[in-house]
Amino acid sequence: MSISRVLTIAGSAAQGSAGIQADLKTFQELDVYGMSAITAIVANNSKTDKGIFTQPLEAVEAQIHASFEHVGPHALKTGMLFTEEIIQAVSGLIKDYKIKNVVVDPVMIGKMGSQLLKDEAIEALTQQVLPAALIITPNLKEAARLLNTPVPDSPEMMKHAARELHKLGPKYILIKGGSLQDYPAVDVLFDGERMIELESKRIDTIHTSGAGCTYSAAITAELAKGKSVEEAVRTAKAFVTEAIEQALSFDRGIGSTYHAAYRKRER
Repeated sequence: MSISRVLTIAGSAAQGSAGIQADLKTFQELDVYGMSAITAIVANNSKTDKGIFTQPLEAVEAQIHASFEHVGPHALKTGMLFTEEIIQAVSGLIKDYKIKNVVVDPVMIGKMGSQLLKDEAIEALTQQVLPAALIITPNLKEAARLLNTPVPDSPEMMKHAARELHKLGPKYILIKGGSLQDYPAVDVLFDGERMIELESKRIDTIHTSGAGCTYSAAITAELAKGKSVEEAVRTAKAFVTEAIEQALSFDRGIGSTYHAAYRKRER
């Protein structure tokens, strides 16, 4: 039996809704073989002073090498890279392994407010990782931070930001407008020539932890199967919309997207 294979290079979220955990759940739901390289462990809590634990660079590199040597991914995504040192190493390995299906989710701030990318690492991400990406998937705040501009507050401003981001080197830009006020849940996909608006109903919920990770992981899974970027994005948007609509609440603040929702809907 053969199966499409994917790798996520990201942080581990102890609560299970985001990061590596969200990615692997998404991969399983979309029937691809998932692997992971953990860059940091995120475990914010009220009991310990520290909640983010960066992994040694050697450990990050070893995980990536192991995934390529023992399995070989057809696509990979990056999520939380956190430090300039990790960004440089990951960028070098992506080039060394010559993988084309690279999805970059420029994770910067978590749903709980945690800073997931150090300030000094933003330039390294922009210059070293973005040019290697087939597609990048920033939300509104991330797009603004990458460009050092105000946060887009309309679909037209999102389109302008997409054009500017495309100049940084990625082949495709997907700006996610889930937090855009007074509009449907609209995203814009840009390939340097064509601008596509993707709309879905806006779901009234705070339980969206892991939505961005899930969206980019679903795109990665579909690309690994041989789908076009537009096909992958459309499937991923349907997947994450269903996951948000059927989100899980644990009665403790922001709950999780529900990764099994898309499969259960299709029955």
